[in-house]
Amino acid sequence: MQRSDVTRDDGTWMGLSLDVQDRRQPELCVLSAGPRLLVSQGARPVVLAVAEEHHGGVDFWRTDEYRSFVPPLRADEARALSGSPERWAHRFARYLGESPGSPLHEGRWLLSCESPFGRWRPADTSHAEYWNSMLVEGHPDGYIDWHLHSTSWEVLPLRPMPAPDDGRVKAYRKQVREGTLPPVLLWWVSGLDCHLILDGHARLAAAIAESVEPPLLELHRTVPRDDLTVRTEEAVGFYAYELARFAELRAVHGPTVPDGAATAGPQLARLLHGLHTAKQPTWAWPLPGGEEEWRRVAREATVGEDLLRT
Repeated sequence: MQRSDVTRDDGTWMGLSLDVQDRRQPELCVLSAGPRLLVSQGARPVVLAVAEEHHGGVDFWRTDEYRSFVPPLRADEARALSGSPERWAHRFARYLGESPGSPLHEGRWLLSCESPFGRWRPADTSHAEYWNSMLVEGHPDGYIDWHLHSTSWEVLPLRPMPAPDDGRVKAYRKQVREGTLPPVLLWWVSGLDCHLILDGHARLAAAIAESVEPPLLELHRTVPRDDLTVRTEEAVGFYAYELARFAELRAVHGPTVPDGAATAGPQLARLLHGLHTAKQPTWAWPLPGGEEEWRRVAREATVGEDLLRT
């Protein structure tokens, strides 16, 4: 796996581009049978879901079979990496690349500390209230409402969130107050149109209990490398076309016409930046056996009858 830094227009670091090769279907993946989805981790079903026909949302059943591929993060490690999302990103990228239990497969990914969650919080809402509202409710079953938020980017824990007085949460609350809390790792899954917590349930619970914005690292697919080459060439070609067009206009109308580079340059920069950061749909593999297999797995996971009847 090749890693490369991704920066904002002002040069500020915002994440890692992960170029993964020779890694086919991972253990943690999304399997589909029409509107029925199964998130599995090897032989363990993690989430079973059925999307509504009219795309209003998705009913789900969580099995509590998920196991984080991130080893326990020690307090001394947290202090050493505190305040450096870049160093944490490299640390989590290593876990993602080395463990078969992660969702990484061949293609290009972005692991970013830049998340819109913080920008969505209303000014008159505390961090605790806001993050409690972003967590998908229900255990073991529930409903992800795609109309609840304008972008439907809720957060689905893969196990029940621990209580504020849980032992691990208490330890992390101390790290929150010290400013050394490690980030929560999220994975955006387009078929559910929400984020799954890959690692950090107790850390997120600690941030909510202390009513502070949790540090985040968000993982999602980006433009595949083959498409990247083609679309980069298209963007550069459009830039050259715009330069020539503005030059012709200036020749006719004089200096009142804006300079082509000043106008088209920022647009080119945005296009190229988007190719490295824009979200691509989560890859879903066909479920062998289709709907019948989904129902078999659902029955073994003791899924509720309401979901089985959908």
